[in-house]
Amino acid sequence: MSKKLSEGQRSLIGKELRRGTSKSRIASLLDVDYETGLKMIEEVKESVRPDIGDKITFQFRGSDMAGIITKLLANSAVVDIYWQESDAMMQDIIEDKTIVNYKDIIDFISLPPQEEDKEIILNPQPTISNEIDSQDKN
Repeated sequence: MSKKLSEGQRSLIGKELRRGTSKSRIASLLDVDYETGLKMIEEVKESVRPDIGDKITFQFRGSDMAGIITKLLANSAVVDIYWQESDAMMQDIIEDKTIVNYKDIIDFISLPPQEEDKEIILNPQPTISNEIDSQDKN
């Protein structure tokens, strides 16, 4: 693509992708044809999907919350909440971990290490062994 995307276009595409908006609708919002829209979307798409270890802000029942992503799911992420950066009133309502839809992520933030980081395990995916127990063969 010869033309660089503006920050406004990147923001619009990112927001709409997180919301699950169709590609044709995003192209319409950008006021470009479908093929051009697809190219623009692809350029932004990888930066929209969060990674394990990303620190995010999101809202829960109208309260501002922050946390770190510990596991990725299909369209959502498991987030350990940073209570020092979140609405303390919510601590009685929700657990220390919650599920956040990608579309509900408000922003990716940069924070120094938090107290909660000491107990967080990033990428808790199990390791699967292909070894067969020798007793099973007999």
